[in-house]
Amino acid sequence: MREYFRKHRSEVYILLVAAIVIVIIAAFTATRCSKAASETEEETIASIHSLTEDELYEMEKQETLDELTSEYENFGIIEVNGYINLRSKPDSSDMTNIIGRLSDGAALDIIEDDGDWTLIKSGGIQGYASSAYILQGDAALDKAWDNIKDRVIVDAAVLNIRSAPEIDPVNVIGKARNGERYELIENDGDWAKVRFAGDDGTQTDGYVNVADGNAEIKSCLDAARKIDLRTMALTQYDNIVVSNPEGGFINIRKEPEDKGIDNICGKFTKGSGAELLDTVSNSGGSWYKIKSGSVTGYVKSDYCITGQAAKDMAVNYAVLTAFIRVDSLNVRSEPSLEGKVWTSVTKNQAYSVIGQTDGWVELELDNADGEDANDKAFVSTRDNNVEVKYGLPEATEYYPAVEAANAAAAFRNSIVNYACQFVGNPYVWGGTSLTNGADCSGFTQSVMKHFGISLPRVSRDQAQVGKKISSSEMKPGDLIFYANSRGTINHVGMYIGNGQVVNAASRRSGIKIARWNYRTPVAIRNVIGS
Repeated sequence: MREYFRKHRSEVYILLVAAIVIVIIAAFTATRCSKAASETEEETIASIHSLTEDELYEMEKQETLDELTSEYENFGIIEVNGYINLRSKPDSSDMTNIIGRLSDGAALDIIEDDGDWTLIKSGGIQGYASSAYILQGDAALDKAWDNIKDRVIVDAAVLNIRSAPEIDPVNVIGKARNGERYELIENDGDWAKVRFAGDDGTQTDGYVNVADGNAEIKSCLDAARKIDLRTMALTQYDNIVVSNPEGGFINIRKEPEDKGIDNICGKFTKGSGAELLDTVSNSGGSWYKIKSGSVTGYVKSDYCITGQAAKDMAVNYAVLTAFIRVDSLNVRSEPSLEGKVWTSVTKNQAYSVIGQTDGWVELELDNADGEDANDKAFVSTRDNNVEVKYGLPEATEYYPAVEAANAAAAFRNSIVNYACQFVGNPYVWGGTSLTNGADCSGFTQSVMKHFGISLPRVSRDQAQVGKKISSSEMKPGDLIFYANSRGTINHVGMYIGNGQVVNAASRRSGIKIARWNYRTPVAIRNVIGS
């Protein structure tokens, strides 16, 4: 703000003089003492001329803050690395009471301070926030001064945030909802470039259409953003389509043709959501062109639903998901920086959320073999390391292994293509059925058995079979092992190429495809041979 003041010092000076002159004229009218008023005016202007830059800066700062905080009865502001939750009740153990989110620098009205929790109002939302992150008094004013920015305030139900200032169904990269505030980067009239938390980093720039009264632009502070779980699940799409296959998944294809494994580019599991881009009919039937997550392609319309039926289904299938925004993030055994780091998670991977407290998210990594319960897995949301949002599962990018030049490679490709047929089927602890349910080691055991390869029943014993290899040596069909917080192997998946693993992950996720290092591997074994 001081740099802004220096660049606009002359304007600030003029405004200050004008404001004082207006006050003096009013005094002159009231007292009819023109001579005294004139003398006072001259003295005041002379005194302004004598002020130093720092003194002018402080005058402007105070005037701006007085005006900015006048809408608050008891002004406060958030100071946090990342964000905290706004809750309907003062209880951090219940995810269902989260009604909003307050980022660093968000302004608020303090209604009632009750020790650990403070009842506040911000962005039109009233609820409870952790008192530890709320500044008051002079400290709040100092932070407010550093956070005044030109912002776009959304005045429509939903505004698409786009990668370019043009209306195109494939350039939507986010959603801005009514009342939300976004930092303004530049404005050309119809389009405003804004900064928001996006998919490829802590902050992303995008464009919103501010024409026709869609938004107001003004200099202000940030405010709370509402989290309506049902609304969030639906407003992520302009024209929603939901996968509803008879089995666990349908293939997404590069072209609207139901032939050739080299035409497959993704898997769309039951209950997953996508944006409907187009409808195509040909001799092979009716196809939907969709965009879901990072995958754009075609799916058979017979296995999807749209319209109100899709919206109804979306609410039932929507889940709270955490997206990692840094290359690698430590996973701890408890929600504290003092907690033991026992594994790490990777950028742009999505994880189901088990629980959420201010500053921390508990992730579901996978279910463990045998008596090992799933270890507690907490990651910090500070510095925007994690984005948590409520919505439908998205498509998984997937390219089947194609014909190989030699018999050994062809055999491996057959194994991984067979394994991926069962994506979307259920996880059942102790199970070995590829259709009715298997756990992680039951899944790998049954897949390998189909090809005449015998494996022990549990993951830690499977990790003793075959030859130990490095990640640079692994090929489709090799097994990747993961350990619990005590270093004991308790989970296994199969490498399928393209940096991905297929595994029976959890009761919630079933058999799924993920990045091979979605959590830190501890061993890789070649159980197939050369």
